[in-house]
Amino acid sequence: MSTRSLEIAQSLAPDLVALRRRLHQIPEIGLDLPQTQATVLEALDGLDLEITRGRALSSVVAVLRGGAAPDDGPRPSVLLRGDMDALPVVEEVEVDYRSTNGAMHACGHDLHVAALVGAARVLHERRDELAGDVVFMFQPGEEAPGGAAPMIEEGLLEASGTPVSAAYTLHVYSAEHPLGTWFGRPGPQMAAADEFSVRVVGQGGHGATPHRASDPIPAACEMVLALQTRVTRGFDVFDPVVVTVGRFAAGTKDNIIPDDAVFDGTLRTLSVAARTQAIADIERACRGIASAHGLEVEISWASGAYPVTVNDEAEFEHARDTLLDLFGADRWVDMANPELGSEDMAVVLEHVPGAYLNLSACATGDPEMADDNHSPRAAFDDSVVPDGAAFLAEVALRRLAAHTPAPHLTPAQHTE
Repeated sequence: MSTRSLEIAQSLAPDLVALRRRLHQIPEIGLDLPQTQATVLEALDGLDLEITRGRALSSVVAVLRGGAAPDDGPRPSVLLRGDMDALPVVEEVEVDYRSTNGAMHACGHDLHVAALVGAARVLHERRDELAGDVVFMFQPGEEAPGGAAPMIEEGLLEASGTPVSAAYTLHVYSAEHPLGTWFGRPGPQMAAADEFSVRVVGQGGHGATPHRASDPIPAACEMVLALQTRVTRGFDVFDPVVVTVGRFAAGTKDNIIPDDAVFDGTLRTLSVAARTQAIADIERACRGIASAHGLEVEISWASGAYPVTVNDEAEFEHARDTLLDLFGADRWVDMANPELGSEDMAVVLEHVPGAYLNLSACATGDPEMADDNHSPRAAFDDSVVPDGAAFLAEVALRRLAAHTPAPHLTPAQHTE
C-alpha cells in the first residue's frame, strides 16, 4: 500500500483548513461566485495547470498533465469534482470563521473545494507518476440551478483533449455517522428530483353562494390527496417514489371563492421507469380531477431537473478499494439504501462512469442528534479535509495507472 498521497495531504493540512475557513466566511449562491472563483484561482496559483474559467458561470476547470506515458492506446484522463456554492441560510454555528454575508456553507461545499485544491497539490507533486491527465472541476450552482450541464456544454469532459474516462467526487455530512466515516453504495445512490407547479383555474364568487362560482380549492385539495394515494398504490415499494407538496396557495379572505388555487411539489425517483410513470400519473390525476369538477388545470415542470445519481459498479469498487487501502475497513460503512436527496454530479455520471462517495465531518460526539446538512446549525469538522484530498488524489492516480478505457454513456445505460 502506498501512503504517499495521504502523507502529502496531511502535510498540507494547515493550508487546506485555512482555505476552507476563508471560503466559509464568503459563501456565494448559484452560478455567479466571483469571490469564490478568485479564491480558488489564488489557491491554485503556482501549480503547473491549464486553467479555464467558465464563460456563462463562475466555474474553474484545471488540467494537470501527467508525466508518465500510458502503456498503450490514447492518453486517458480522469475528472475530480468539487462544488463551490452555498445556501440562502443564516448561520447559527458559533465559530470564529462564521459567514459574514447572510448566506452559509450549510452543505459543506467549502470542505469540498479545499479537498479538491488539496488533491491538485498532491497530484502536482506526484505528476511524474501520472499515466495520463487529471481534470479538476470546480463547479458552481450545485444547489440550484445546476452548474454541471453548462460546464459540460462549455467542454468540461474534453478539457484535456481526450474524453474523460472516469469521474469521482465526495460529499461531506454533518450528521448520521461518526467523524471520519466513509459511506456509499454501488448503483443508484441519490434520487432524481423534479419540481412541478399546478394551477387549478375556476371562477371566483361569494362564499355564501358557491353554486354561482367554480371553486378551485376543493379540487386542488383532492389533487394533493390523490397524488399521495397514487404513490402508495401505483408503484413498487422497492423502486421508491416520493411526492411532496410543499406549497399551497389560494384565496384572500374567508368568504371569497378565488379564481384559482396553486400548489407546488417535488418528485423524487430512483429509476427512469418510475420517473416517467410518476410524471405521467401526476398529470393524469390532476387533469382528471379538474375535468370532474368542470375546471381547467395548468401543469408545469421546472427545467434543469437532476437525474438519478448512479455509481458505476466497477468505478465504485475501485473507489472503495482505494479508501480501504488508505484508511482501513473500520472507516467504511455500506449504505443499505439510496437517499432521496438529489445531486448535480448525476449529470456528469450520465455521461461518464464514476463514483460519488460520502464522508462524515460530524463535529459533535453524537451523530444521531447532530444537525443535518442545510440546517443553519450544521457544523462540519474540517479535520477531514486532508483525508478527502488524499482520497481524490489517490483514486485518480490509481485509475490512470489502470487506464481501462470507458466510453461515454447515455442516460439510459446508467439508469435503466
